[in-house]
Amino acid sequence: MTQARFWKLAALALSFTLGVILWGAFVRATGSGAGCGSHWPTCNGDVFPRSPSAATFIEFTHRATSGAAFLLVALQLVWAFVAYPSGHPVRGGAAASMLFMITEAGVGAGIVLLEYVAHDASAARALWMAVHLINTFLLVGAMTCTLYWARGGRRVRLRGQGVTGALLGAGLAGVLAVGVTGAIAALGDTLFTAGSLREGLAQDFSPTAHFLVQLRVLHPTVAAAVGLYLLFARGAIAARRPSPLVARLSTATGALVLLQIGAGLLNLLLLAPVWMQLVHLLLADLLWMVLVTFAAAAMGEPASAAAPGAPGEEARRAAVATSG
Repeated sequence: MTQARFWKLAALALSFTLGVILWGAFVRATGSGAGCGSHWPTCNGDVFPRSPSAATFIEFTHRATSGAAFLLVALQLVWAFVAYPSGHPVRGGAAASMLFMITEAGVGAGIVLLEYVAHDASAARALWMAVHLINTFLLVGAMTCTLYWARGGRRVRLRGQGVTGALLGAGLAGVLAVGVTGAIAALGDTLFTAGSLREGLAQDFSPTAHFLVQLRVLHPTVAAAVGLYLLFARGAIAARRPSPLVARLSTATGALVLLQIGAGLLNLLLLAPVWMQLVHLLLADLLWMVLVTFAAAAMGEPASAAAPGAPGEEARRAAVATSG
């Protein structure tokens, strides 16, 4: 077990976990969450389902791939502690990934055992979905950092970040808020489908509509506000942490924000078909991964000691670029 090969395992674990997340969204969108009944970890009381229906096959596949992702993250943890010395950030990232993978399994089990699946439209289900989404993002963030550090990324410094830290913290919190409102909106789209865009908008603003329908309007509102904020903040952060990597991640963040806004509008116009929901979720995950890496890179860079154009600034930038 060597450090040189560890990043490949970290990349595989992260990619596989993203696939599991997308399949989980497919389970919710197709109403297959009750495919294994209220049994966990067994499926309808069996280790392997007998003569499974389509819903059972979809749900069982999600559980099986979730188990495989769990094993990959466990292997990543063992490898990290064998290959890296005490105190190395890869160890911390791998440990955090394992922790969030365990809580991810716990939340998933709770949703099944409490029967917050299929056509359940309770407030409790919406709350559990919000918790599930936050934990999923934290898991993906920890795995992304593990891969970043395995590829030579600098250790993150939390102290003394000033305005840069505040800008990044607000951006990360904002994306989490967009994700939570998006998960609730997706649940509303699944349970209360509309025949046309006009009908859907009428449902959103109807005082007699179900609360999940009324909450759908929160998602585009929060998404627009956070998107505009990220487009502004990324430039301010890049200016304060000048390096080629931070500049590239700033550009990638802006591009993904614009792509996600376009995908959200298309999802609305098409009345949220399953395939578009999956594309929208994939872009959200990619934006989160890039933003987390952006934050790690920016907070791993030395704070700007001089304004652009000041004496010695060009030499300092050249030194940063060479070392990064």
